[in-house]
Amino acid sequence: MEHVPAPASTSGSPSLLVGCAAGFSGDRTDAARPVVDTLIRLGGPAVLIFETLAERTLALAQLARQRDPEGGFEPLLDEMLRPVLADCLAHRLPIVGNFGAANPPAAARRVQALAAELGLRVPVVAVVGGDALESPDQRALLMRTLAGEGHVIADDAIACANVYLGAEGIAQALRQGADVVVTGRVADPSLTVGPALAHFGWAPDDWDRLAGATMAGHLLECGAQVCGGYYADPGFKDVPDLATVGFPIARIEADGSCTVFKADGTGGCVDEHTVKEQLLYELHDPAAYLTPDVVADIGGAQVRQVGVDEVRLSGVRGHARPEALKANVFFANGWLAEGEISYAGPGAEARARLAAEVLQARLNAADRRGPLRVDLIGVTSVFGDDGGDALSRLPMGDAQDVRLRIAANHADRAGAERLTREVTALYTCGPAGGGGVRTNVRPRLGLRSCLFPRELATATVTLS
Repeated sequence: MEHVPAPASTSGSPSLLVGCAAGFSGDRTDAARPVVDTLIRLGGPAVLIFETLAERTLALAQLARQRDPEGGFEPLLDEMLRPVLADCLAHRLPIVGNFGAANPPAAARRVQALAAELGLRVPVVAVVGGDALESPDQRALLMRTLAGEGHVIADDAIACANVYLGAEGIAQALRQGADVVVTGRVADPSLTVGPALAHFGWAPDDWDRLAGATMAGHLLECGAQVCGGYYADPGFKDVPDLATVGFPIARIEADGSCTVFKADGTGGCVDEHTVKEQLLYELHDPAAYLTPDVVADIGGAQVRQVGVDEVRLSGVRGHARPEALKANVFFANGWLAEGEISYAGPGAEARARLAAEVLQARLNAADRRGPLRVDLIGVTSVFGDDGGDALSRLPMGDAQDVRLRIAANHADRAGAERLTREVTALYTCGPAGGGGVRTNVRPRLGLRSCLFPRELATATVTLS
């Protein structure tokens, strides 16, 4: 396909390259190297971002911080930064990441310690904070808001409460010369909007440009997804060399439009289909994508292939940002108990069903919250349901490779552990040939979301 050059900047500022090296906590740690190499080869203003927070990730990080005051940030921070930190500092490629999770100051200290271990110059590290709703006034307002919506949560049960901050703190940190910007909970696209704000100097109410950058950030925020990851479906949506699928880079123009492509020498593909699929990912209303920075509207957007593995997005419109921010409250919500055991060979399905009947008879419903979940992996599980209706409607079959999974929620750990003991007892007290028992008990976190006044949850920026 003929390559169509990107349009020239309309403000005189050169375009900005934003490369993404992670789409979630636990993503590949070798993703950053080819992205940074590509950014260096292309030259010009560029930023590397890491998106490592899902909603529940932050709550788990908060629990980790409670166990260790210097913990609670991205566990793979060292593995993500070590391969590229020297080149990013040498080539003036700022790094922006929400890998601070529940403890951005500790993550910032770890970044500086890592630089020292590598013999690098001391980086300027900025911490964007202020998103945790910890002050008594904030917490009281939050409790009243939730109670007004019918959700009463004991204050001592709350594991963490955060709002989704926008891009302003990130932009401020970059304007002040930060080499690395560490954030906690910010909206995922804001990791891209912040550098664009700092680079182009857009006004905070330049809604169309902010919306364009927001959708560029939305294309980047899931890492390899826009390059064919989580897209491949053999024979229907084929993706070349998925084993080395690349991570994306967006070239953002002064008008907010962007061109997305992937890092040099990597597998996967970027085409109109992968871009459209990612554009619609988690988009409840294409005409009103709510973020802290702007309400983006892709109703009139254009997606056009402009080269091999290069797709241009333009025509995104923006509307005034919401008055309130989204707040998430995670709270202790009992214990989850799980147990599994396998049955194979003739009659395996019948034996697995019999084992489930034994457990249902022996486990007291009063010990748990809700139903006893039964899955027959190899017969029905993904399409199953907590109440067991799908399994009960399924006639007995002749599956010969079945793994029984049992799960239930409990108010206390003792009840949860009773379930796991009963699964283990199936070795000698259940049907013939059971093996490979595995059990797990872990605390559960509940989640409630509400809106919180923007003016009561402002970002703070602290430079090292």
